[in-house]
Amino acid sequence: MSTPSPTSAKGRFKTIARSEVGLVRDGNEDAALISPVLLAVADGMGGHAGGEVASRIAINTLKGLSAVLDDAAIDSESREDLLLNISFSIDHELSEESKANHELHGMGTTLTAIHINGEVIELLHIGDSRCYRWRDKKLTQLSHDHTVMQELLDQGRLTPEEVFDHPQRSLLTQVLMGDSGIDPILSVHDIKDGDRFLLCSDGLSSVLSDYEIASIIKSADDEKVVDNLIENVLKKGAPDNVTILWSEVVAETGKNETKLLGAAL
Repeated sequence: MSTPSPTSAKGRFKTIARSEVGLVRDGNEDAALISPVLLAVADGMGGHAGGEVASRIAINTLKGLSAVLDDAAIDSESREDLLLNISFSIDHELSEESKANHELHGMGTTLTAIHINGEVIELLHIGDSRCYRWRDKKLTQLSHDHTVMQELLDQGRLTPEEVFDHPQRSLLTQVLMGDSGIDPILSVHDIKDGDRFLLCSDGLSSVLSDYEIASIIKSADDEKVVDNLIENVLKKGAPDNVTILWSEVVAETGKNETKLLGAAL
């Protein structure tokens, strides 16, 4: 696939983000990356702070890739390969860390990342953290949950309403755990003027329905979307960590800051 360089006029993420512990958990196992060309959310799991370690490894490994993806000398197909294969690098790092510290055995993390590559975004997804697109006042989920419930939904054995409050809705079928059993998928999606992208951990999507999320987005200015979403999660008890990235694709601004959130700090 041949796409324009990410340094073209339409080529930077302008992002507002927050990561919160919530009202039940003691620590934050979510981690996130915000850069001009790469955004990511990782939701860690595992005892003895394993979740925090796993999500931190995922996000910091991705951080090292951000500048490489923004190098205009690298062709589009090479960027795609680098993004897809970073999941195997993360899996390897998790394996090495588990071997070095047995208390971390069994730790893992989800990973949802989007990379802007000219006139498209490339979505790398493992687990149940989500990526949505907001276009023409409509919310569309671009990622596909790697959960048992999603498989049952795909088979028509459950309805979306049954999945939303099912006690096993978070049982994952794919996750980065250092066991090399992943099958990462990179999907490509077009960008249109006015598009916004929402990345989040399931601390948002397991508490608020897509309808509720869309209603909050529709009623708020860009600057208030993240705060309003988190406020509504808190009102419903915030049983898990919640991390939200709300991003618009804009012309290059000259700012190339990379920021980390949550456990990645």
